[in-house]
Parts: sequence; structure tokens; C-alpha cells
Amino acid sequence: MTTLPTPNYLGGYPAELQAQARDLIAQGVLAERLQRRYGAPHGVRTDGALYDYTTALKSRYLRNAAPLAKVVFDNRLHVIANALGTHTAVARVQGNKLKAKREIRIAGIFRSVPEAFLRMIVVHELAHLKERAHDRAFYALCTHMEPDYHQFELDLRLALMQAEASGQPLWPAVAEKSTASAVAVPLVRPG
Repeated sequence: MTTLPTPNYLGGYPAELQAQARDLIAQGVLAERLQRRYGAPHGVRTDGALYDYTTALKSRYLRNAAPLAKVVFDNRLHVIANALGTHTAVARVQGNKLKAKREIRIAGIFRSVPEAFLRMIVVHELAHLKERAHDRAFYALCTHMEPDYHQFELDLRLALMQAEASGQPLWPAVAEKSTASAVAVPLVRPG
């Protein structure tokens, strides 16, 4: 039986930054620094609360974007598959028209992280309503909705590295189920 390779959470970042992250983990200080910086997990626990949270952000920044039919936590999305969230358009034929319903699925690990990380992934998936590709326009939209987007993404990746190294998440998991499934779309760093 072969084991899956360890995800390279900082693959697109400079080698010096990757080395610094490994040193902080080896010294045992990264977890404490991240916990101190970001504090306790958010209070968005249910799919309904996540839908409300997401639509509030959408209403503020993307009023003219297509409406969202569903926003859910998805325990099947997993970091190992390089998917932290997905944005899909489910097309259905209704009479002689083709209707597309937009859905956002957020990995279950985001139930128990600080609000900054939840906001980062929701902003990322909302940006896909306007920009399909991970290009300059996409990341400009992300930073318009969340000015600290890139810092939150980096710190989330550091938290995932720490959790992988220690075998323990930095914030305890919340025991709630989600019944959704999705196709993985990777979260990538801008080029």
C-alpha cells in the first residue's frame, strides 16, 4: 500500500519562506503564534448560517452577480485533494430554458477555524461568480472584498502545515455533519 505524498501547502511561495515555516514548526512556535494572532474559531456552524454569512458578503460586494442557490459545508472536500472550497453552476432544463443554479461548497475544516480563514475561503469562492480563472482580475476582486486576503491565505496554509506536522488541528474540530458532495477545485496562490 502506498501513502499519499504530503501536500505542499507553500509550493508556489519562495524557498526562503518555506524554510522559515519549517523552522518555526521545528521550533514549536508556529502554532502558538497563529493561535495568538487569530484567536478562537468563528460561530458559523450550520449550513444555514454559512449561507447567510456568504450572501451578506455577496450583497455587499457583488450585488449584480448571479444569485446563490446553495452554500454548504462539505466534509468530503479535503485538503489532501487540494480543495478547500468549490464553486459550481448546476444546469437544469426547465421547459425550453436552461437554468443554472450556483452553489458554493466549503470544506468542513472551515467549521472550526477563526473567522478570518472562513472569510478568506468564502471571498475566494464568491470571486468565482465574476472571474472563472485564478488570474490577476480574480485576485484583485478577492483583495477588494478582503484587503488581507493574501495574508489570510498564507496563514491558513501555515496552519495546515502545522496541523500536518503535529497530527493535531490548531483549532478543535466541530462535530457537525454535512451531506453535500462536490468536485474539487484547487485553491492556488497567484502567480
